[in-house]
Amino acid sequence: MRFGLDGIPLEQEKTGVGHYTFELARSLAAIDPSDEFELVAPSSVWSRRFWWSISLPRYCSKASFALFHGTNFELPYWGRCPTVLTIHDLSLLLYPQTHQKHLVRRARLKLPLMARKANAIITPSQTVKHEVCEHLGVSADKVFAIPAAARRNFYRVSRSEIDPVCSRLGIEPEFILFVGTVEPRKNLLNLVRAFDEILRNTSLRPQLVIAGKKGWLSDELMTYLGSSHIKERVLFTGHLSDDDLRALYSSCRVFVYPSLYEGFGLPLLEAMACGAPVVTSRVPGIVETVGDVARLISPADVEDIAEGIACLLRDANERETRSVAGMQHAKKFSWEQTAVATLEVYRTCAFGASL
Repeated sequence: MRFGLDGIPLEQEKTGVGHYTFELARSLAAIDPSDEFELVAPSSVWSRRFWWSISLPRYCSKASFALFHGTNFELPYWGRCPTVLTIHDLSLLLYPQTHQKHLVRRARLKLPLMARKANAIITPSQTVKHEVCEHLGVSADKVFAIPAAARRNFYRVSRSEIDPVCSRLGIEPEFILFVGTVEPRKNLLNLVRAFDEILRNTSLRPQLVIAGKKGWLSDELMTYLGSSHIKERVLFTGHLSDDDLRALYSSCRVFVYPSLYEGFGLPLLEAMACGAPVVTSRVPGIVETVGDVARLISPADVEDIAEGIACLLRDANERETRSVAGMQHAKKFSWEQTAVATLEVYRTCAFGASL
């Protein structure tokens, strides 16, 4: 059988959805070589403007797909081909203030339609499954919670790999690391406020390294840093390669991820796979991902964020304990498991019955 997957997330610099799409497609092909998995995206032959409404439905019919998987919230508008939709989170609906207004309007219009159209929906966590059922009016038996995993090129590395990366990027021996797009949902304004408190109220002098591309609505963050004495202690690296990230995950004193909301949180598992001790938010999607391995903080409480980071910086024994536990925890997740569970959903939809 032929299965189509949305390849648009792979047309640009990969972030969370792009990594999900790529790793899923690769793992599906590995576990099921007898079937064909095609990543489909616009080209010069097809009109990008009418991709979802005309070009993709026609191509799905021509290709005789047994199923099409929309890996990034979107599906073809029409056609007889069964469809599976991945909804990674509902931040556009639940936290609209953290997104650009035109994207919020689009999500409010399209997400309910896509959710109703799909034969099945995949979410990365039980948390998002419950949210989809509650806010999009979808029956629970149509939604399958299938977690993702750290990519296989994230593992702890030695100083021989770490030192050249840190030297090239200007990173000091003692640093706090955040990885992710610079956008409001990641709560970086409260993170830098907490970092400010650490520098003002303790003898600790770490560097804060923020690795990730600039997103949207970050003016308040940049204004705060511009008028603050801590700006020389904060380093923005921009988007980094996996090799660079692996080195930073493996050497940071603390990996901090104070997000206001997550459907899952792949950087958390990648950091843990490399042995980073983690401080992160006490919110449902994240707690479901990290269990009791990370030190949890309230993302709305600047003092709590500062205390969580400072305590871990001071306590080498706790850092080591959380590091070892994190590496073991990350091993519980694998892309092979993700692909096996996803393929079962595909076949349930394609044949109308479970295996």
